[in-house]
Amino acid sequence: MTSATPQRLRPWHGILVATALPLRADLSVDFDSYAEHVRWLIDNGSDGVVPNGSLGEYQTLSDEERAHVVRTAVEAAGDGDRVMVGVAAYGSAESRRWAEQAREAGAGSVLLLPPNAYRAEEEAVRAHYAEVAKAGLPVVAYNNPYDTKVDLTPALLAQLYADGSIVAVKEFSGDVRRAYEIAELAPELDLLIGADDVLLELALAGAVGWIAGYPNALPASCAQLYRAAIDGDLATARPLYRALHPLLRWDSKTEFVQAIKLSMDLAGRTGGPTRPPRHPLTAEQEAVVRAATEKALAEGHK
Repeated sequence: MTSATPQRLRPWHGILVATALPLRADLSVDFDSYAEHVRWLIDNGSDGVVPNGSLGEYQTLSDEERAHVVRTAVEAAGDGDRVMVGVAAYGSAESRRWAEQAREAGAGSVLLLPPNAYRAEEEAVRAHYAEVAKAGLPVVAYNNPYDTKVDLTPALLAQLYADGSIVAVKEFSGDVRRAYEIAELAPELDLLIGADDVLLELALAGAVGWIAGYPNALPASCAQLYRAAIDGDLATARPLYRALHPLLRWDSKTEFVQAIKLSMDLAGRTGGPTRPPRHPLTAEQEAVVRAATEKALAEGHK
């Protein structure tokens, strides 16, 4: 039997949804819908939200929009500890400024990619994280070697933790074996599930949180899955995981933003379009996402 609410010891523990950003037909940000979405996620089992991640299309936002998203998330969440702000930027100084803005808005932590303007070497990565940590908020590293071309290996993560620059890592490499090496090299560094389609594997390997995509559309079922996985309740987790995996695997695809927004629309939420350079899904992709979403909804997932 799963526990109703696993103990959440730190702000970055539990399910934190990397929020999609509702856009109107003219591609302007619908901040009212975004605020409602944040409240709805928390009311339906999520522990918090992560605004201004890739799923939130932060790269396409103006500075004013990006800051407004953070303030909206903190206000709607009702507790800044529930908000982990994405502060990725091309320069370390800019990332630090966004971390300072998050602190001033009342957020509890920040999520930071390594330098991604070029393939940064280890010393540059360490300096980058040290600079952003000066803003004073706990920093969660985001390892996404596919998009950044910089791999935060277990050894490098251990060094970043020893430097005092990070408190946790969102692991998106897909290599679940890394969980055990991270635990050996930096046992106090918190592991967060970074890709929806390895949720069960990383939960069983000791993860204490999930920075999640598909709860944007199906928060209650995803929360049930996460809590069963964390509790080691495989009788509950395995059939749920199998049922939801056709959707969860889209979180690791290039078109994850479009797919999740389509599922939100089908589930009665406000996803809306994406800003360029993201294009709509192809007809074939849309058919696959639509079929998987409608099947999940028909089976009672929500």
